[in-house]
Amino acid sequence: MKRKILALTAVSACGAASAQSGVTLYGVTDVNVEYVNRVGTAVPSATNGFKSGAGHGVVRENSGGYSGSRWGLRGTEDLGGGMKSIFVLESGFNLDTGTSQQGSRLFGRQAFVGLGSEYGQITFGRQYQSLFSTLANFIPARYATQYEPIGVVAGANFREDNAVKYVGVFGGLTAQANMSFGVGTTLPQVAANVPVAGGNGEVPGQFRRDSAYGAGLSYISGPFGVGVGYDQWNPTIGTGSGTFRKAAVMGSYAFNGTAKVMGGYRWGKNKDQNGAVTLRDDFYWIGGQYRLSSALDFTLEYDYQNVKSLGGNTQVANPWQIALIADYSFSKRTDIYLTMAYAKNAGLAMESAASHFATSLTVNNYTLSNGQSSMFGAAVGIRHVF
Repeated sequence: MKRKILALTAVSACGAASAQSGVTLYGVTDVNVEYVNRVGTAVPSATNGFKSGAGHGVVRENSGGYSGSRWGLRGTEDLGGGMKSIFVLESGFNLDTGTSQQGSRLFGRQAFVGLGSEYGQITFGRQYQSLFSTLANFIPARYATQYEPIGVVAGANFREDNAVKYVGVFGGLTAQANMSFGVGTTLPQVAANVPVAGGNGEVPGQFRRDSAYGAGLSYISGPFGVGVGYDQWNPTIGTGSGTFRKAAVMGSYAFNGTAKVMGGYRWGKNKDQNGAVTLRDDFYWIGGQYRLSSALDFTLEYDYQNVKSLGGNTQVANPWQIALIADYSFSKRTDIYLTMAYAKNAGLAMESAASHFATSLTVNNYTLSNGQSSMFGAAVGIRHVF
């Protein structure tokens, strides 16, 4: 399984680039038609009493089913002595409507500049946190946009504004570390005992407000791969700041280039500004990729979230999801895909109060309707990489 993780193409390309100057235009266009059942008419909030409303099936056209639609520029300049400058500007967009994603940011996916050498690279700007980047090679669905519970496993702050990041690649070992002076993510109130959290930070006299830091270490050699990662975000809550922590261990094993199995465990604990626990959960995932032929790939992933406490409620039904992707390549640049998922005790992408309904608020509504406990979705799409 030698395909690159599309979500990290820009970072990987810069890290591995030779000491030659140049600028590259790149991108992905991805669109699909989807059916989902039992979708609530509203995303729960304080104004509607944290109710999702009646359930309905929906057929819709979406952007970014297998990969988020995007275009970007990346470049390097040889500075001599083994040094180079690097930059990435990457814009996410909705192919079905032509609008910008990531809160209508011009370069909402990534926007950074930095320096690199044989000792690694250091970059400044809007970037992926280290936990997200480390997980990327150990997630079976490769962060497929449609149903992947990215915000659950890595946190809603998986992209961070105002960040400084180091990445060093030394043979099979990759080391990463990051710090953000103001993450720029806000999570709404989705239950009576779960407060609004987050903001832009960088406030005089409040250095901790909305700051974040993390690190990751992975080693891939031959068929084996292992990794560990940690992330801490200190979001604004009221007049203070909370503490959201996550730590993960992961592993993978490849079989003769045709199959790969992977899985892991992520621990999480969120505290409010007074130190009270607002979420304590454990997240597990396992799955694999199988190449049936040079053109046809299959991916299967199972995710389980053990919600030990949510706003003091210790009796929350634990969400789980199983997802399947079949991908057929016409060429190196164009493919079609079928993706399906079934979720229990949550909406697709494991949407629930425990995830702050992050996907429903930013991409598609997968809020499970009142009185229902499961949701099914399927989509057929086409993707072109340039």
